[in-house]
Amino acid sequence: MYEHNERQMIMPDEFFLPFGGRLNPNNRWAVMANLIPWSKLEDEYVQLLNDSTRGNKAYSVRTALGALIIKERLGLSDRETVEQITENPYLQYFIGLSSFQEEAPFHASTMTYFRKRLDASIVNQVNEWIVEEQTKRDQDDDDDSDNDHKGTGGSHGDKSNQGTADSLPNQGKLMMDATCAPADIAYPTDLNLLNQAREKLEAMIDTLHEPLKGERRKPRTYRKKARKAYLAISKQKQPGRKNVRQAVGKQLNYVQRNLKHISFLVQQVGLSPLDKRQYGELLVIQELTRQQQHMYDHKKHQIDHRIVSIHQPHVRPIVRGKTDANVEFGAKISVSMINGYTTLDKLSWDAYHEGVYLQDSIEAYCRRHGTYPEAVLADQIYRTRGNRRYCKERGIRLSGPKLGRPSKNAQENRLQKQIEYQDAAERNAIEGKFGEGKRSYGLGLISACLRVTSETVISIQFLVMNLEKILRDTFLYVLYLMVE
Repeated sequence: MYEHNERQMIMPDEFFLPFGGRLNPNNRWAVMANLIPWSKLEDEYVQLLNDSTRGNKAYSVRTALGALIIKERLGLSDRETVEQITENPYLQYFIGLSSFQEEAPFHASTMTYFRKRLDASIVNQVNEWIVEEQTKRDQDDDDDSDNDHKGTGGSHGDKSNQGTADSLPNQGKLMMDATCAPADIAYPTDLNLLNQAREKLEAMIDTLHEPLKGERRKPRTYRKKARKAYLAISKQKQPGRKNVRQAVGKQLNYVQRNLKHISFLVQQVGLSPLDKRQYGELLVIQELTRQQQHMYDHKKHQIDHRIVSIHQPHVRPIVRGKTDANVEFGAKISVSMINGYTTLDKLSWDAYHEGVYLQDSIEAYCRRHGTYPEAVLADQIYRTRGNRRYCKERGIRLSGPKLGRPSKNAQENRLQKQIEYQDAAERNAIEGKFGEGKRSYGLGLISACLRVTSETVISIQFLVMNLEKILRDTFLYVLYLMVE
């Protein structure tokens, strides 16, 4: 059940402090609260929960999203986030409380429900609203600055008198790139995965046999012998390939034996003794066993939709070709960057060719700005013939060298190299944005376990980066006015 709140926004002066004083309206959390369109988000949230008429009263959308933003911005755990909110009046104001309270506003376990309810699509929509509003403000500031210097009252940024995107000149630059958001899992090996599967199946056998205790003899699993065989290889620093293959074959046999025992026990007592987590793991282990048997029989280490974690079966290996890590395990994301603001265009747990989505990103740029970009700065993987043709038809310059032989005109070649160098220098901004997200905001290691919650965490991190950019620009603008 959710109670619609017409008044999501409160001012810092209205926040009651029992020990006297008032909140500073220039505090970063107070400023950040004014940047988020809570009322528009409230309308979307009400539609999402319109069918939930039973149960306890749901927390407000400002409380849910505000708590998630605090967690990702400060890099805290769920429990520490609740502790910080309980101790800090500015954080309580940020999540929508009207007065300071000494007790925790919610339990730490509720953070998981916040991440499930506010999925990636909702967070990305909020990010779009914030970027769109801030872009309009930046354009208005530029227009006012031009009017002050030129003494004219016109504004080229006003779209009310503009035509369609085809009749307008291309404006702005669109940067595109892709990266991987690694999940917090151990580095997967075939031997370790099979050992984990075997141990989990042994626990399931114990659970399923409990109702038959005293009536039937429990199936033999040879768990001590299997554990000893696993440790004999895993403790070696550099075991040979032949020894590893033999160990994998042994663990496969133990796993398949346990699966047969479980199948027999299920016929006797059913699946009801297993809890929800064990049932889900049983399905994952069955598919994992099939994949490992296929790779073992064909003597290879690649297979489609390969499972690399039993706890997080949605995680896939993403080949990136980096010097420090050739393969990463997590979600692959494509990002667009315009004037320093980043938007998440594509998120997938399976590997994909990011160049396929270049045209979609350009069309999204056109919908936001009313015109196509002047240039698209992207690396070599985006420069397919289809994308080159698409950009040429719309008068968009795609970064990088042109196809064919260089021109015989030395001056033209020199100018082309200068443009390529400038594009490469400007494109470093999006690489730096990835570094900022991975070093400061947790994009380098996603700690959420579920698929939907991991996607929410990734989306919130890009939202937080945009909010932080606005705060930095606001501070620099105020500093500039003070110097003037």
